[in-house]
Amino acid sequence: MVSIRTDVIKLGDRWATVLGDDVQVGQVAPEFTCVGPAWEPVNPLQESRGKVIILSAVPSLDTNVCDRETRRFNEEAAKLSDDIVIYTISTDFPMAQKRWCGAAGVDKVRVVSDVLETDFGLKYGLLIKERRFLRRAVFIVDREGRLVYVNYLPSLGQEPNYDEVIAAAKQAANASAA
Repeated sequence: MVSIRTDVIKLGDRWATVLGDDVQVGQVAPEFTCVGPAWEPVNPLQESRGKVIILSAVPSLDTNVCDRETRRFNEEAAKLSDDIVIYTISTDFPMAQKRWCGAAGVDKVRVVSDVLETDFGLKYGLLIKERRFLRRAVFIVDREGRLVYVNYLPSLGQEPNYDEVIAAAKQAANASAA
C-alpha cells in the first residue's frame, strides 16, 4: 500500500498530497522503470549498473528552475568521468522532453519520463497527487546499488547544491574504485 502524506511540501499556501515514502541513505535504491524518448521502457539502475548514478527528480522541464537545473547537470556531466551517469526524471511526455533537450542542447544527461506508471515517483516518495508531477529531489546511487546521497528539496522552487551533489558523486566513484 502506498503511503499518503499531507505535511511534506506546499503548492502555494496549501499542503500537497505526496504519495510514497522517502528513501534513506544506506538503503538499497528501489528499482523503477520509466520511459525513454521513444516510449521504450528504461530502468536507470539496471542500465547503469556498476556506475555511480545521479537521479535528479524535477516537476517539469518547462519551468525555469527545472530548466536551469537540468542544463547545469548537463554541463557538469560533460566534465565527469564515464563512471558517473546523470538522469533527469520528470512526468513530462517523452516527446516534450526530447523537444526540450534538443532546444536546450542537453545531450549528456539522460532524460526519462515517469509519466506512465509514476513508478519512480511512488517508490521514492516524490509524486504530488494534485499535479501528478514529482517534487524536486536528488539521489546518488553507488556502484553497489545503495543510496549514498538523498536530498529532498523543501520547496519546488529551490535548486539543489550542485557542488555538493557532484562532490558526493565523485566521492562515491572514488570510494568504490578503491
